[in-house]
Amino acid sequence: MNTEGTVVDWAAANQRCLMAELTALTRLLRGEPADDSAFNEARAVMPAPCALDVLCAIFRLSKFERRIALLCAGMELEGDFANQCAAAQGSGGNPWPSFGLALAAFSEAHWDALGNDSPLRRWHIIEICGDGPLARSRLRIDERILFFLTGVSQLDGRLAGLVEPLRETAEMADSQRVTLDRLESAWKSAFASRHPFPALQLCGPDAGAKRILANALAARLTVDVFRLPAALLPVNLGELENLHRLWEREAILRNAALLLDCDRLETADTAHALAIDRWIELTRTPLLISTRDPRPEIERATLTVEVRKPTSGEQREAWQRALGESTSGWNGELERLVSQFDFSTAAIFATAGSLGEKDSNDLWAACRLRARPRLQDLAQHIVSSATWADIVLPAAQMRTLQMIALQVRHRARVCDEWGFAEKSNRGLGLSALFAGPSGTGKTLAAEILANELELDLFRIDLSAVVSKYIGETEKNLRRVFDAAEEGGAVLLFDEADALFGKRSEVKDSHDRYANVEISYLLQRMEAYRGLAILTTNMKEGLDPAFLRRLRFVVQFPFPDQAQRAEIWRRIFPAKTPTDALDLECLSRLSISGGNIRSIALNAAFAAADAGEPVRMLHLLRAARLEYEKLEKPLTEAEIGGWK
Repeated sequence: MNTEGTVVDWAAANQRCLMAELTALTRLLRGEPADDSAFNEARAVMPAPCALDVLCAIFRLSKFERRIALLCAGMELEGDFANQCAAAQGSGGNPWPSFGLALAAFSEAHWDALGNDSPLRRWHIIEICGDGPLARSRLRIDERILFFLTGVSQLDGRLAGLVEPLRETAEMADSQRVTLDRLESAWKSAFASRHPFPALQLCGPDAGAKRILANALAARLTVDVFRLPAALLPVNLGELENLHRLWEREAILRNAALLLDCDRLETADTAHALAIDRWIELTRTPLLISTRDPRPEIERATLTVEVRKPTSGEQREAWQRALGESTSGWNGELERLVSQFDFSTAAIFATAGSLGEKDSNDLWAACRLRARPRLQDLAQHIVSSATWADIVLPAAQMRTLQMIALQVRHRARVCDEWGFAEKSNRGLGLSALFAGPSGTGKTLAAEILANELELDLFRIDLSAVVSKYIGETEKNLRRVFDAAEEGGAVLLFDEADALFGKRSEVKDSHDRYANVEISYLLQRMEAYRGLAILTTNMKEGLDPAFLRRLRFVVQFPFPDQAQRAEIWRRIFPAKTPTDALDLECLSRLSISGGNIRSIALNAAFAAADAGEPVRMLHLLRAARLEYEKLEKPLTEAEIGGWK
């Protein structure tokens, strides 16, 4: 049935075949001898088996069960069929199909045709209506089965809104096709040996890549594939099994596979997890499971694969094909793109196609926009223009910060091209701890790094992410890292003290689970392709065992007087009018850089209101205001000699 003409011919021939067999069945209802000649003639010219033959073959219906199904279909297809049913049962007979009518009219009858485990009942081919005696109860054909018999391919209405056709298609990289070949071989082997299909568990954070892989596998095997979000599964066991039976029937009728999508499952409810496990256990038709992490203890044969983005080399080749000859003079810009952005082949072509002129700066901005994570409820997007000139730190700390920037730039070359990632991914993530008193420049340093690297910066307040409910903290952290992974954004985890602490000595279950959460965070930081930064005001409160797993630890000291003088020298923008500022006097204020900026800003507003340049008088008033906020006395030693 590969051409439109053939499909039309089959539909018409199937209709003739169905009606011919129905005509033969009405002869039996009238007590006349069987005559299948017209049906046999119609069947002989079918370009492919008729729908009723297919139904009986796949559900293994006996001749008697076939006639019951056809009897019930006749009620829907023939206007006078109710009268024929009534006449066949004698005076006062019921005008509908019944099991008693079938027993009386058809040969080779058997009572187990209507048993609970019979194909007619198990697969919901017919329904028994009413609560009366079984032999006299009305039998009705299921609507989906009726459509199938008439050649109409229509999804069961009870599945609509739950399952949907999977349509994602895209070019696949060679490394992904290796995975595809492995999955295809597993299912073909099962089919050839008549063994049950193994469930294919597709693991990894990229849901799109897994859907593309599932669709490519279905195309190779010439089956349809549908997606069912796992969150829509009913937790009631009876409802779950009824839904599952409907899907299994649908999968058999249309030769389909199912992708059970567990990627967006947002619940730790045990009943829901059990429903997923039960669905997997019951399924005998082709099943793929899309999940971030492998599901433990699946009670059936399962092949688990990790679905990854194209390799760095494959992404580079895709960029070259997508951008064409315009990349010839970019002097390493493609390496920089591949190092920072982890895109699928489809995303690469879509990003390149969104640009008119292929300018490398515009392309970098387009990549940032496409990869920008959506974390409105868990993170604050910080737009920064800060530069190295805006921060004052000792030379050692400045060198460490610049080393961090250098390693972000060259991560792909060292890890991928030079082979460090082949030995182990552990420890290759760029993770740092910024420790020091409030206002000493920890957040500013993160802003400078993000601006220097031309990356987005997201601030995550760990005190808001940490949850008292078991599993919720890890779920929140997973959302952050998964969303940011594609573009390697700079992640600033503020208030690390909310999660970390000297908890290695487990005293109760809360301490034990806190260690699990910390280990999960550090594990994700170690594997993250971008830069992840933790900040704390109390480094001494962090367990040394946790600190050893971080690549960099930068101590932000409280500035001494010379450093404070340098901060004051840089604090006012070039456009700000100032008059006779005494940096030596200002440096005697024993405050951090954050407080200095607050005083400078308040003084600038006061001067603007007075229509004057910023003077020491404005700064003195602003200093008093800041010290009141800090609940700290402003001493004569700090402001003596101010003019």
